[in-house]
Amino acid sequence: MPQLLLEIFSEEIPARMQPGAARDLERMASDRLKAAGLTWDALTTYAGPRRLTLVVDGLPAATPDRSEEVKGPKVSAPPQALEGFLRKTGLTREQLVERDGVLFAVISSQGRATPDLIPEMVDQIVRAFPWPKSMRWGTGSLRWVRPIKRILCVFDGKVVPFEIDGIASDAITEGHRFLGSGQPLKVSDFVDYRQQLERNFVLLDMADRKLRILEQAKAACAARGLTLVDDDGLLDEVAGLAEWPTPILGDMDPQFLSLPPEVVRLSMKVHQKYFAVRDPARDGLAPNFVVVANVEATDGGKALAAGNSRVLSARLNDARFFWDEDQKVGFDAWLKKLEGVTFHAKLGTMAERVARIAALAREIAPLVGADPVEAEIAARLAKADLASGMVGEFPELQGIMGGYYARLAGYSDSVADAVRDHYKPQGPADTVPAAPLTVAVALADKLDTLVGFFAIDEKPTGSKDPYALRRAALGVIRLILENDVRFGDFETRLQDWLATYYAEERALPGYPASEAHDLAKLSKRPEVAGMPWVSAKYGADGVVYAVAAYTSPKQVLEFFADRVTVLLRDQGQRHDLVAAVFALGDDDLVRIVRRVEALAAFLATDDGANLLAGYKRASNILRAEEKKGPVPTGMVRTGLPNQPEQEVALAFAVGAARTAVETALDQEDFAAAMSALAGLRAPVDAFFEAVLVNSDVAEERENRLKLLGQVRDVMGQVADFGQIAG
Repeated sequence: MPQLLLEIFSEEIPARMQPGAARDLERMASDRLKAAGLTWDALTTYAGPRRLTLVVDGLPAATPDRSEEVKGPKVSAPPQALEGFLRKTGLTREQLVERDGVLFAVISSQGRATPDLIPEMVDQIVRAFPWPKSMRWGTGSLRWVRPIKRILCVFDGKVVPFEIDGIASDAITEGHRFLGSGQPLKVSDFVDYRQQLERNFVLLDMADRKLRILEQAKAACAARGLTLVDDDGLLDEVAGLAEWPTPILGDMDPQFLSLPPEVVRLSMKVHQKYFAVRDPARDGLAPNFVVVANVEATDGGKALAAGNSRVLSARLNDARFFWDEDQKVGFDAWLKKLEGVTFHAKLGTMAERVARIAALAREIAPLVGADPVEAEIAARLAKADLASGMVGEFPELQGIMGGYYARLAGYSDSVADAVRDHYKPQGPADTVPAAPLTVAVALADKLDTLVGFFAIDEKPTGSKDPYALRRAALGVIRLILENDVRFGDFETRLQDWLATYYAEERALPGYPASEAHDLAKLSKRPEVAGMPWVSAKYGADGVVYAVAAYTSPKQVLEFFADRVTVLLRDQGQRHDLVAAVFALGDDDLVRIVRRVEALAAFLATDDGANLLAGYKRASNILRAEEKKGPVPTGMVRTGLPNQPEQEVALAFAVGAARTAVETALDQEDFAAAMSALAGLRAPVDAFFEAVLVNSDVAEERENRLKLLGQVRDVMGQVADFGQIAG
């Protein structure tokens, strides 16, 4: 079947936009071909420095004939409704079909030749293409990321003729700007197109360009006994800068290796798009770099390497200037400067944020085995490097430079490490700190962000999360789980933390401090009438203050619960199991996750699956009884006349299970708790097989309902099994 080949050839397309452009071209072409009623075998797109390419194999020569039935008004409808329907369909009353008192229009359309549809499709794609930034050129109205030079459009070996803003389609493309023949390349199909481009030094596929860069760069390094420093992000970028990428190994002044390696690598990457190189013999960076050129130099790249070395030296001299000047300034001046930097209009300056983080870190430190004084010191230093010259030039080095400067200023390694790593983890793939001091500062930093923005009612909505609160919550969760951090009453701590972001406070003279966390009583005080949700705090004068807030601790906990659900779901856990555990009201994240894992393992067994079925059967019976009135509770009797042995056996099994479950839960041995529940499986099954719950004898019925209630209560200590599917 015929093939469509489309190339939009332009001036240089920014590398960062190329992957998205390839996806957008694929999506837009697919949508328009489907809308026209066309099918195909394969659709592929390519993006490069100067061209977007689409190739569609297996397109039919024409669209199929169509026949569509459109429902109209009833026969008894007013004349105006019929007239409107006729105008819409373009038919007469005689052409309508009546069926069951309703009029229908059968609209038939003849198929169109595919070459007649392609110009419309290409015009729509070009004019509606969603570039992040676009431009106009010349006197035309067309917008594109850069001026379009050519449009190649071939279907079944023939040019599809059309014109967009004076640019006529043809079957011609161009090779490499410098290495190519300089002559237009006339092509007939995709195979011919790709082969001619490669003969003219253009690699169409980004994957091919990346492979060429890696192979040649590693070979050049290996020839000198060196290794390339992998950087996937930089590889993606340079593969979008060159049509015929040619890696060249260059030398730099070894004196620059006295700078922190992160500074050297970032100077290379950000400003020059160079790869760093390691020296395996000295376990560090080598005084070399790899630049990816877009040409094959006749001298093997010596002149290019020398020129790039001079440019790199200038960049690294700038970095060394910032490094030297920052050491003259120091932390006191930077912290003073933060007093004039606004973090958020409702959350104060960066200096105020630092004070909050320091107080939080001091509070959290004992919970993670860190020294409170050291935690406060590290937290006060953690944001200082934001005011340094180096971080001003390279924002990516925030924290990292603070760690270097802290060591140079004489602070301990543990404090310097906490300053360096307190932003971690910054994403799902990032490592989680394990050093107690770092954990304390990292938790304080993320909790201040999270609780602060919740307190001022700046919560994430839908897909919008401008302050990255979901990422902050995930960071807190990972720090807690991977370091076994136990906050105790997390909800009360959240309440106290929320109270530090108050917009209004009112004194409650005589209000007992022992009841400050009783929000039900607090909200009934006349002093808090008209305030939004209230928390409480203790004043220095010994008086309890009601504090206005926009968020309750439960809302923050619910947000954490949602993030834990996402995290566990990504790890393969079922969301209903997470909901079943959260329903118990526990706010200890470590305990919650362990309980979910044990529950999942239990339900994967036959005992677990069958006991869940028994639980649901018992719950259904109890719910039906609850609709009639209160369900009897209390002790289950085991000495009733003619009492079935299965009823007695279940009563004893429930008592034994309750004791075992309570003991296991006190010890947080959730596997043992599940094992205790497993012992109920056989007695529950036997009970339902042999015993009629709704006995005609009132005494028997009441006793059996009590027994089912106890089964539900014992299992409910482990999880809310009613929320589990199955």
